[in-house]
Amino acid sequence: MITEVSAVNFRQNLGEMLNQVQYRHDSIIINKDGKPVAALIDAELFKRIRQMQDRFEALSQRLADNFSHLSEEEGMAEIDAVVAQARRAS
Repeated sequence: MITEVSAVNFRQNLGEMLNQVQYRHDSIIINKDGKPVAALIDAELFKRIRQMQDRFEALSQRLADNFSHLSEEEGMAEIDAVVAQARRAS
């Protein structure tokens, strides 16, 4: 479950909210002046997000390396063609 709270409410109820995250695996969005500024999530979820980010960055670097000889437009056209082919195949 995702809960949104104000920064003031978060400060006042930090212990309770840590328990929500730790034991119920909830996530808490912290708002300041009505806008989301931070999130409190359990450590395992954060670990998975970091792993996904690392994989994404590695994939992005491989793509950049493989398409470095093409202009941006040519590279995007090639990627679009591969995506279209994969969609037709599925």
